[in-house]
Amino acid sequence: MTPRSARRLVAAGAVLGGLGVACGAFGAHGVAGFVVERYPDAALAARRLENWQTAADYHLWHALAVIACGLLALHAAPGRGGALTAAAGCFAAGVLVFSGSLYLLTLTGLTWLGAVTPIGGVLLMLGWALLAWAAWRGGADG
Repeated sequence: MTPRSARRLVAAGAVLGGLGVACGAFGAHGVAGFVVERYPDAALAARRLENWQTAADYHLWHALAVIACGLLALHAAPGRGGALTAAAGCFAAGVLVFSGSLYLLTLTGLTWLGAVTPIGGVLLMLGWALLAWAAWRGGADG
């Protein structure tokens, strides 16, 4: 992996992190009133707000994971950054599917989105497995 590509991963993680902060702030300040109006059942409204919080938490943690992949890739030997790139891709896609489906579930009430969420979770787990593989095989030091 080239240093330029590694820096792009760091930049992508930073953008993902900024969006995660925005979603978390929106959840704390904008979504609550909307959810209470949309879901008159207090228990369901509370579950939807928990869904949003879970989405924002996973979003932010995995933005940091993308940044970590980029930083590690900066130190990878030539030709040894592929697993790190794949891990970062899985983290980013996992955030899109996992967190995105929970954000949309909260906003729309479309319960079928709950069936999509585990796909994102699998992508996130795959990202961690690829990161572990990269570390195990020495992707950061050749």
